[in-house]
Amino acid sequence: MNDTTLAAWTPRLLSVLRIITALLFLQHGLVKLLGWPMPGPAHLPPLMMAAAVIEVAGSVLVGLGLFTRLAAFIMSGEMAVAYFMGHAPSSFFPIANRGEGAILFCFIFLYVAAAGAGPWSVDAARK
Repeated sequence: MNDTTLAAWTPRLLSVLRIITALLFLQHGLVKLLGWPMPGPAHLPPLMMAAAVIEVAGSVLVGLGLFTRLAAFIMSGEMAVAYFMGHAPSSFFPIANRGEGAILFCFIFLYVAAAGAGPWSVDAARK
């Protein structure tokens, strides 16, 4: 493949990255709120409940590509908070504190917030 062919696919792959990331992230919220697709916590403290709502609502919005920049920015912030509150206190190193996922989600959502939804999105259809 040459650079021109790859460049033509860049916007489409942004949409694919956005959709797949949203579907993966949605599972985190569904486990917390509905105990699906695996059992979740029996009781959620208020901060975890807020995180679950952000994860479900934000994932649906980002997955559809609707209000993508705002939703992705909020989700990026949630993951930064999750990392520093839930992972970083146990170790400086992400491999040791199991925070790689939180960091990756944080930066993918930050990228999507900056880059937008891509061509396969409600946002693009609305323009």
